[in-house]
Amino acid sequence: MGTEKIVIEDLYKGFGHEPGKVFPLLEKGLGKDDILKKTGHTVAINNASITVEQGEIFVIMGLSGSGKSTLVRCVNRLVEPTRGKVLIDGEDVLKMNPKELRELRRRKIGMVFQRFGLLPHRTVIGNVEYGLEIQGMPKEERRKKAQSALDIVGLANWAGSYPENLSGGMQQRVGLARALANDPDILLMDEAFSALDPLIRKEMQNELLELHSRLQKTILFITHDLDEALKLGNRIAVMKDGAVVQVGTPEEILTNPANDYVADFVQDVDRGKILTAGSIMITPEVITSKDGPRVALRKMKETGLSSVFVVGSGRTLVGIVTADAVLTGDNLETKDLSTVLITDVPTTSPDTPVNELFPIAAETKIPISVIDENKKLLGIIPRVSILAAISKKEVIQ
Repeated sequence: MGTEKIVIEDLYKGFGHEPGKVFPLLEKGLGKDDILKKTGHTVAINNASITVEQGEIFVIMGLSGSGKSTLVRCVNRLVEPTRGKVLIDGEDVLKMNPKELRELRRRKIGMVFQRFGLLPHRTVIGNVEYGLEIQGMPKEERRKKAQSALDIVGLANWAGSYPENLSGGMQQRVGLARALANDPDILLMDEAFSALDPLIRKEMQNELLELHSRLQKTILFITHDLDEALKLGNRIAVMKDGAVVQVGTPEEILTNPANDYVADFVQDVDRGKILTAGSIMITPEVITSKDGPRVALRKMKETGLSSVFVVGSGRTLVGIVTADAVLTGDNLETKDLSTVLITDVPTTSPDTPVNELFPIAAETKIPISVIDENKKLLGIIPRVSILAAISKKEVIQ
């Protein structure tokens, strides 16, 4: 990630005979409902701007009528925007002629809809290769591409079956394979899993994440389900009445909602599933492994803490020293930390969900150390921070 793949700038879409009528009223501050009453026109998209990075899953979320499906259809011009820009790899889609637009849809963009849209009289592989057939691709080449796409979604052995013999989840996999058959850079997924049963839906979400980790496609995913958005999205845009009201990571959306509308959306979310160790850790006081017990005690007095973490070269975690250990017996008179150093310190990675920290916290009074793959100490998590995070209270750092 880091390269702009899709850029939507100041986008508007009005439905009606003269959509230009809505702009003076929007400039006066009138809302969607008032404009509909005055003009009979619907403002589906209202000055929306988002940027989707190469290789990320970007989720657009909102209630029914928020404009999310209209917005994604503006990307490939299944819906014609009224005003604004849609850039893909720097090219303005709205300025493309019909031939250029067809090529964009064929070569660069795949789309997966809520309803599977499979042709019942064609086999699974026949459905997957259908778009390639329409393009005029030779049979042997399109069959090879279709079979490769079925391999990717785990349906290689079902190529000769018909849609009626497949479960809902399998039919949606066929739809996904059809979108992948021409190896597009971008996948547009409009409520792709909404028609599935809850368990199958979770399976498809997991499979999409695994697929994304392998293929690194840029995915623009539309949903009305907050849990789905938080699970799938690298970033999320929340829409209301055609406008984008907040864009952020799942943690940013959850911990810093932009307004009451977003706050109402996230109020019942299990924060422990979304927040990670890295988001609630605090910066610890440290000494080096070359220091002695007196240095450790002085640092604890300065900070008002009863312990201090010990790090080695490159800030790698060595252990922790407590005031009780330093003040026991003759330990204060020793020259190194060997007699007071506790090396059995609970650790976790920064990506660990907060819910998974409870068993660790229950077994130790020592703060949990957050380390990277090189054992570098990134931060610590006192037990109170875990409780504060899930109770929606701010942790003082």
